[in-house]
Amino acid sequence: MEGSQTSQDSVHPHPYVPKDLHLPGYVPCFLSQSNILSGYGSFFVILFALTWFFSGRLKKTKVDRLLIFWWAFTGLTHLILEGYFVFAPEFFKDNTGFYLAEVWKEYSKGDSRYAARDAAVVAVEGLTAVLEGPASLLAVYAIATGKSYNYILQFAVSLGQLYGTATYYITAILEGDNFSTNSFYYYAYYIGANFSWIVIPSIISIRCWRKISAAFRVQSQTRKTKVR
Repeated sequence: MEGSQTSQDSVHPHPYVPKDLHLPGYVPCFLSQSNILSGYGSFFVILFALTWFFSGRLKKTKVDRLLIFWWAFTGLTHLILEGYFVFAPEFFKDNTGFYLAEVWKEYSKGDSRYAARDAAVVAVEGLTAVLEGPASLLAVYAIATGKSYNYILQFAVSLGQLYGTATYYITAILEGDNFSTNSFYYYAYYIGANFSWIVIPSIISIRCWRKISAAFRVQSQTRKTKVR
């Protein structure tokens, strides 16, 4: 039995680092890198077109329309893509060519902790999918309908994204930061694919901080006026 398993592993050696990472039953990607990335890119473009069209009918500002797109994009990414990773621990065994499994097989070339089910990665992705995914979609609704809590909600979720991204990178550094197949995957996937979740949440956090602070200043000035 052991000899059979060893033989099976040798038929499909995985491309991940470290090479001695044990992934019994690993099945290589059916889709090419270009097919996987074009699929995700198509989702990005279609979602942008839909949110831009519908937010335009609501007569929102360009900033709000971009925010509606961002929160829809990040919410669906958290829920569907990251949610699949959390609840499909053996995605590397998929032999059907299922798109979400293919995405994680490909991304693991940039960070093999995903294929290895690293505890820190699973914890961060689990919280992100379960908490930040629905909260991001709630932010879409809050902005679209002009709810009073939309700034504090965006601020809270953005801080959560920044905390999760920081944890993701810090744990990798503490563990040796040696999980990428080569420098291309390191910079394209490990760095590049996560860059948006550093820059955009930072910008949103600053904007929301200013909006909330301005509202409290107005409220404070109004109270002082009434006292007089």
